[in-house]
Amino acid sequence: MSVHAELLEQPLPQWHRAVLKVGSNLLAADGDGLTPRFAKVLSAFIAASYAEGRQVVLVSSGAVAAGRALLRERTATGSELAARQALAALGQAPMIALWQSLSPRPVAQVLLTHDDLRNRRRYLNARATLRELLTLDVLTVVNENDTVAVDELKLGDNDNLAAIVAALVDADLLLIASDVDALYSADPRLDPEAMPVNEVPELTAQIMAMAGGSGSNVGTGGMRTKLEAASKAAAAGIATALFNGRDEATVQALEQGRLRGTLIHAARSRMQARKYWLRHAPAAAGCICVDTGAAKALDGGRASLLPGGITGVTGEFNRGDVVEIVDANAAPIARGISQYGAAEVRRLAGCHSREIEARLGYSYGGEVIHRDDLVRLGAIGVLP
Repeated sequence: MSVHAELLEQPLPQWHRAVLKVGSNLLAADGDGLTPRFAKVLSAFIAASYAEGRQVVLVSSGAVAAGRALLRERTATGSELAARQALAALGQAPMIALWQSLSPRPVAQVLLTHDDLRNRRRYLNARATLRELLTLDVLTVVNENDTVAVDELKLGDNDNLAAIVAALVDADLLLIASDVDALYSADPRLDPEAMPVNEVPELTAQIMAMAGGSGSNVGTGGMRTKLEAASKAAAAGIATALFNGRDEATVQALEQGRLRGTLIHAARSRMQARKYWLRHAPAAAGCICVDTGAAKALDGGRASLLPGGITGVTGEFNRGDVVEIVDANAAPIARGISQYGAAEVRRLAGCHSREIEARLGYSYGGEVIHRDDLVRLGAIGVLP
């Protein structure tokens, strides 16, 4: 279905880093195994984005569909969950091979589970890995680790996984490619009067009620899950664009910063949302004390907290806790997510970043608190 005459072409929000979710209905059209038919133009969009200095993380479905197509003559004998896990394991390799065949840069695969995102240490490890892959300028393909996930701990679908990844990598935009043009006022397959919705300022109950069920027999998500994902992204300050990944002109328009689809706005900017969270998140009982030079650098707004500027630690906290930073007069000047626990920070106080591994026997990076995980506080502990 194509209704470009009814869809208003609109500008995409300004973005530097985006997460692109591609569904099974684009990679395994008609349930006939993986095909590059629609992936080619999406891959061209990714390549063009990188050429312009932007970054794209890809959340790709298709592994289960690819595995199923490889075993046409066989029937799984285990439980439904075990069979799906086996198909996912079988299909991961050809799914990654498809994207590598279309990508001019190396392709990396990251498989996540619910536990990776629930456990703070593993969450930070996943985030650090994704950050490093972005620095290396490779195409990162993320998927849920279906081969080990169990029903009660599954992330569920790749729409919602894409929203989680967008927040994980501090993306500016979530792009969801599917086989429909946009969100409609009703299910366009059932209601001939259904009209596309160009813009959603806020996800209300009325908007959520417009969503129908899954539109294909190879995917797990429908419009409902896309709106759920958009809601998660909006809460993190990330806008979401829904568009038809089967329409070449629509995908090519994205390269020009134009959207033919539905734009779902974020409640606030990404930075505002992150600062708000850091400001209000419960802080650990401990504090990190810094010298005058570090305090001045942090006040500039774009510096990370390095071990060399640390003079001491009070109280206790764990890696991944939100910790307050205080100056020589014990006045709070900033707060952020510590990459190291209190005992580790005590051992690192005053040292150079390159000495971290020698002192600890390992390293989580050269920053105790990365600037993206840090917010300044005013004299009375409020945001400037």
